[in-house]
Amino acid sequence: MDSHDESAPPRRWVRQHGFLSRDALLEIGFARIGEDVQIDDGARFYGADRISLGSHVRIDAFAVLSAGPEGIIIGNYVHLAVGSLISGAARIELHDFANVSSRVAIYSSNDDYHGYSLTNPTIPDRFRQVHTAPVVIGQHVIVGSGSLILPGVSLGDGAAVGAHSIVKHDVPPFTIVAGPDGRVIGARRRDLLVLEEELLAEQRGRP
Repeated sequence: MDSHDESAPPRRWVRQHGFLSRDALLEIGFARIGEDVQIDDGARFYGADRISLGSHVRIDAFAVLSAGPEGIIIGNYVHLAVGSLISGAARIELHDFANVSSRVAIYSSNDDYHGYSLTNPTIPDRFRQVHTAPVVIGQHVIVGSGSLILPGVSLGDGAAVGAHSIVKHDVPPFTIVAGPDGRVIGARRRDLLVLEEELLAEQRGRP
């Protein structure tokens, strides 16, 4: 019996994506890069010399990081899932244990939508009105798939954002928000703080 599957694509179209080697990561030219950093070869970086990566960081395929003059700072144990986007002129910080799900967009710059100016980066600055403000994603924050974080937002430590949400305002620590208006729907438990201590103790080689 012929085991060949006629429905399978020709081998020339099959490509196994994988994480970049340490040497390849260093060649990108990040401002800083820690240990145990896993970056898929399908991720893209603009202004890499203004991007700082901590340790135990994973960035999946099709993620795009575009750093403005103030840079992007990523802490330890941070995950950026498939297709996530982080972009803007102002500083963007993702603190330790932050988790950004697939297709999340985090912007620190935003064009005017009211018609007072022209839009998009092909236009000279004198014809545009761009709102720019830093964004801070606190420790243990989780942002659900397809969500949008707008300029000037600070997500407090332990905050959670439900899938397909739009966040325009600050979110207090350990608060759960969801929906197109980012409304509060509950509080998040703090058990994860105990687990954090256990993990860090284990990393230090303590019982």
